[in-house]
Amino acid sequence: MERFKPLIVTSDASGAQEAARQGFLVMIVDVIDMSTTLESALEAGAIAVLGASPDETRAPVRVDPEGMGRYAAQLADENRAGIILVSEPRVGTDQDRLQRCNKVMQGISQAGGTVEAVLPNLGAETPRMLDMSGKVVVAVTDTGGVAYDAAFLESPRVITGTVARTYQHRGIEPARRAVERARQEWGDARGLAIVAASRNSMEDVLAAQFIANLMLK
Repeated sequence: MERFKPLIVTSDASGAQEAARQGFLVMIVDVIDMSTTLESALEAGAIAVLGASPDETRAPVRVDPEGMGRYAAQLADENRAGIILVSEPRVGTDQDRLQRCNKVMQGISQAGGTVEAVLPNLGAETPRMLDMSGKVVVAVTDTGGVAYDAAFLESPRVITGTVARTYQHRGIEPARRAVERARQEWGDARGLAIVAASRNSMEDVLAAQFIANLMLK
C-alpha cells in the first residue's frame, strides 16, 4: 500500500456513499452479519459477492437495488453462474425473506438472471446451508446492504471485511484477510475508507477501527 494515500474510518450508508464519491476504495464492515456472511461466501467459493438495499430503507441516501440486481445477473451470465440471495429475517420462511427483495428480484429478472436460493443472513453458518461454489451472492440487508448499495452507485470499488469467525477462519485471520484484499484492490483509488455499517452498532465501529489499525501496521 502506498503510504501517501489516506486511510479513513467512517460510518453508515451516507459515509460509504461520500467516500465512494471522493474516489476511495470502500470496505463495508457489518459484523452481524452481512459482511461476515459475504466473506464466508467468498471462502466457500463464490465468484462474486454484492450488497443491496431491501425494498424500503430509512437511510438518507440514494440506492438502486434494481440496478444491483441487473449487475448481479450480468455477472452471473458472464460466468455462467447461478445467483443466491441472502436476506432477512434470520428466522422465517423463504417467502418472508423474498418480500423484502422485490426490487432486486425485478432487476435480476430484467437482465435474464435466475435466483437459485434465498438464504438467511447468518454469517459463517450461511454457506453451510448450500454449496456457494461458483455462485454470485447478493446480501439484501438493512445496514450493510444499504451501505454497499449506496457506495456502489458512486463507484464499483466496494468490498467487505469482518473481524468475526468466518466459514474457514477465526481469530485475527478474518481481519488479516480483509487487509490483504484491500491492498490487492487498492489500485488507483484515492485511498481506503473503512465503513462501520451502523454507527449504532458497537461491533461494527470497533471492528472498523481494528481493521484500520491492522492496515496501518
